[in-house]
Amino acid sequence: MDKRVPIYGLFETHLTVSDLQRSTTFYRDIVGLQLALEVSERNAAFFWVGNNASRRSMLGLWSVGTAPIGLNLHIAFEVAAINDLLDAPKRLKDNGIIPLSFFGEESVEPSVIGWMPAAAIYFRDPDGHLIEYLTMLYDEERRPDLGIVNWSEWIANKGK
Repeated sequence: MDKRVPIYGLFETHLTVSDLQRSTTFYRDIVGLQLALEVSERNAAFFWVGNNASRRSMLGLWSVGTAPIGLNLHIAFEVAAINDLLDAPKRLKDNGIIPLSFFGEESVEPSVIGWMPAAAIYFRDPDGHLIEYLTMLYDEERRPDLGIVNWSEWIANKGK
């Protein structure tokens, strides 16, 4: 088995901004991106890039100093197959890299972001940049009520 996780494409990128409201207006009204979610308590906004119905690419905006896991630069690669994503923590560990949950804690399974929904595992590159492998769960029901949970909790809550 190859130790690398197969990457389908670039899913998301994040920017820090000095004025979130001004930048939200700019990316929505000038650039024409579809606002996906605003998280006022975290001073963040997320936009679908392209056809928002496809949910294939995203831009995140964060007010300076509010990004998660000490985020300075962040990139997310889309992993097309859920089984590759579920195997990613083992592959990362086999390469001497610590897999992380959404909350920055070492993890053996992906986190699931219920409002999208998407499963993701995170890790740091040699310069400390946050890298993410993400698989959209297109066939799953959106569950914003669950927030962000680990994969096993997501599976345990299916159909509830």
